[in-house]
Amino acid sequence: MLEGIKVIDCASFVAGPAATTIMADFGADVIKIESPGRGDPYRNSASASPTKGSMPPQWVIDNRNKKGIALDLKAPEGLAVLYEMVKQADVFVTNLPFPVRKRLKIRYEDLAPLNDRLIYGSLSAYGESGPDADRPGFDSTALWARTGLMDLVKPSPDSAPARSLPAMGDHPTATALYAAIMSAMYQREKTGKGRQVSTSLLANGMWWNALYAQTVLSGGQVQCRPPREDSSDALNNLYQTKDNRWIHLMMAHQLNRWQDFIKITGQDALLGDAKFATTDARMEHRGAWITKLDQVFLQKDFATWRQLLTDNNLIFGYVSKTEDLLDDPQMQASGAIKPLAADN
Repeated sequence: MLEGIKVIDCASFVAGPAATTIMADFGADVIKIESPGRGDPYRNSASASPTKGSMPPQWVIDNRNKKGIALDLKAPEGLAVLYEMVKQADVFVTNLPFPVRKRLKIRYEDLAPLNDRLIYGSLSAYGESGPDADRPGFDSTALWARTGLMDLVKPSPDSAPARSLPAMGDHPTATALYAAIMSAMYQREKTGKGRQVSTSLLANGMWWNALYAQTVLSGGQVQCRPPREDSSDALNNLYQTKDNRWIHLMMAHQLNRWQDFIKITGQDALLGDAKFATTDARMEHRGAWITKLDQVFLQKDFATWRQLLTDNNLIFGYVSKTEDLLDDPQMQASGAIKPLAADN
């Protein structure tokens, strides 16, 4: 869809470059700029484990389908090359800190006079203005920690904040920047003029946390989730199987199927137990209900439960390990996993 669109990727690490990766996937001609010698520090950042390929996995996932050029933007000759590229570009993307952009003369006000159709995609940690605008940050600090997410997803009120893993917030933020760029391209079709668009890790963290943030803004209170053993709903909970895997039961909207669920679990005797006879009773005695289901799920292995719940059309999820994903037929059939050409 984006064949013929020329994009300059003057960004590093994840959220900025990943936005241009999406454009490259759709056919845009993306040229990534790196400093001579060191290049994007993301090239050499530690990956989860050693891999068989010659390219680090983080580089493959966030910089595929791009061309590359080394330019020293601190030197007049390097900046002059960039300016010539900007004159022919449709999109310029950067996530360099604002003081660095000013020093290198690659702010929107520096580049826009060279090309009035240029769309300037700006990605920052904390936003374009405010007391923290110039602060550097990563998704763990700006998106997860600052916006309440680390506190909300911890397993119980007394637990330490839940730690995020690398790039968990960067990729969704990149999608938001891609959406902003495409919105500006749509506007350019009508006006003929480019513009600056921006997003931040902070703003995307707030969007992730929008339900609970709006609760507070509306005068409500946010309570941390209770421990699994004290969940407010036994039919919306995690249960361990005989082979130490986990099933995420999610029958909150299938309460009318409770008797069907009891039958497939082989616990018909519970149908006559007053503590579990009604929804209100099960809520009142949810501790005993969770304890009973803990015992039930430990009686069969993961594969058996998965088949039973699937065959009976009950809503659930299975907690996959990353190693399971490549063998998940739905991942490939749905297009979530696609082959990457060897020369890319």
